[in-house]
Amino acid sequence: MKIVKRLLSITFAIILISVGVNMFLGPHDIAAGGITGLAIILEAYMGLERSFVILVANAIVLVLAFIFLGKEIFLNTAIGATMLPFVIGIVPRYNIVQDTMVAMIVGSVLFGVAVHILYSNKASSGGTAVPPLIFQKYFKINPAIGLFLTDGVVVTLCLLVFPVDNFFFAVFSIFITSVTMRYLESGINKKKMVYIISEKNELIAQDIMHEVGRGVTIIPAIGAYKGNNVNMLMVTCHTKDYRHLIEVVDRHDKEAFMITDTVSDVHGKGFSYQSGTV
Repeated sequence: MKIVKRLLSITFAIILISVGVNMFLGPHDIAAGGITGLAIILEAYMGLERSFVILVANAIVLVLAFIFLGKEIFLNTAIGATMLPFVIGIVPRYNIVQDTMVAMIVGSVLFGVAVHILYSNKASSGGTAVPPLIFQKYFKINPAIGLFLTDGVVVTLCLLVFPVDNFFFAVFSIFITSVTMRYLESGINKKKMVYIISEKNELIAQDIMHEVGRGVTIIPAIGAYKGNNVNMLMVTCHTKDYRHLIEVVDRHDKEAFMITDTVSDVHGKGFSYQSGTV
């Protein structure tokens, strides 16, 4: 079942890329990096079929994936790299949006969502999506940044074929794709981490656990000014529960000292698995 789910995810991502290229970026000659961008450039400059360019380039990429990323990613990359030229070839080339700016934004977001899905499944569509995975493994560079750098080489080639306007559209496209990936990586599932210091910590902790449904950690602390021992509460909750937590604290102590931080990822009981309170 896990394998089927992964295959479906990869297939969906490949379809998103194909739609983004054939219906949004391609019709406006926006070569927004990647092997798909290179294919758009070579198609305009040399008349080479878009799907053929992707097929040849991905064959080279598969060799790199096998050498540097291992068997598992090679197999997943092989799936996406094989599917992409085929799907690109069958998805209609239709200009859905006449406005170039709108087409660039929509196509870039679709591409960013697709690449994020592929990376989440330890896969890629081949092309310049593989080097970022290599950079991440050996140099600890974020995939979004690695993709931005490798795509920059392809975008520069736009100046040789397309007007300068297309070059800037391609640059903006890469930026939007990168931002989309980074947002999906850390922006959707944000949580609130709250630190509370109050003379009524026990009552506050009990109501947070019973009413808000979140666990509370008690951290011994020392006030630097008076040198007195105090207990500080630490609570991690979903954003939707944050207002309720504030109400609980205010009910017991309106002068309670609170520090709130936004965190991108939380793992463990009640968040990444189990718990009916999530």
